[in-house]
Amino acid sequence: MMKQIAVIAVAAVLLAGCSNLSRAEQRALSGGAIGAAGGVALAAATGGTSLLAGGLIGAGAGATIGALTK
Repeated sequence: MMKQIAVIAVAAVLLAGCSNLSRAEQRALSGGAIGAAGGVALAAATGGTSLLAGGLIGAGAGATIGALTK
């Protein structure tokens, strides 16, 4: 029970920190999250050697593309 409360509290604090972001920052953040998820999924589906590397590469690419789009 305490673990669930701690997870909810941390999630609330993290989400509250995102309220003052500009549109470009929001796109970069969401692009990074989507890219990380896609990178991990692609690494898992193709039998990649490292899910972490797939996630990091995907996050970097997603954040870059998200920040550059209008």
